[in-house]
Amino acid sequence: MSATLSDLESFLSDARVDPAVLELRPDYRALLVAVSGLAPASSDEESEELLLAAEQSARESLAVAPVQDLPHVAAWREAYRAFGAKPQRTRNSLEALMRRADSGLPRVNRLTDLYNAVSVLHQVPLGGEDLDRYASSPQLVRATGEEPFDTLAQGEPVTEHPEPGEVVWRDAEGVTCRRWNWRQGRRTQLRDETTAAIFILDALDPMTDEQLHAAADDLLTHLGNGASELVSARRLLGRSGA
Repeated sequence: MSATLSDLESFLSDARVDPAVLELRPDYRALLVAVSGLAPASSDEESEELLLAAEQSARESLAVAPVQDLPHVAAWREAYRAFGAKPQRTRNSLEALMRRADSGLPRVNRLTDLYNAVSVLHQVPLGGEDLDRYASSPQLVRATGEEPFDTLAQGEPVTEHPEPGEVVWRDAEGVTCRRWNWRQGRRTQLRDETTAAIFILDALDPMTDEQLHAAADDLLTHLGNGASELVSARRLLGRSGA
């Protein structure tokens, strides 16, 4: 899809965070960044350099404090406990990446590599998905337990369901990401050929709105390299957003 700025703004205007989620963490904010005109590509030299920088940044942080004591990781561990998840077994996406950094972050494709690197560099959970594969604008809700989630089990496609009360991102067809920012579904995953995407940056105190927007700015800078007609829009949801 070649989306205009108006298209992206319209898509974001219908996104929402359910009040039941904010009751768990009133300090929660989600910065949604919709982008069109991306240059489709597999992993490249730029994404590799950024991943190497992220790995070094993680090593420096972990030399000062263990991963579970990093302020934003610790906040997300508390948030997971609030809806019944065990953070020792189900790790938020930031903690999972920080733990992998020393042995090497995953190399997937250019878009995924870039957002994983920005996630580690700014220590913020950050997910990216194919905008063209969304059935509606994203919503962060507490699950009923009946929503379908398209994933893999032992290498085979399966449909799972979240636990009742679990915090999930979803659209009109089902769950796009389980347990806030733990695992993304297959249906909307980024691919080498993706040209339009939605990125979600998740923040809890002590991360500020300014830090959240700085991470988004960094991501957009890297996404813009090689993309001559990049169009983007953003919307902040939650405590201090619309």
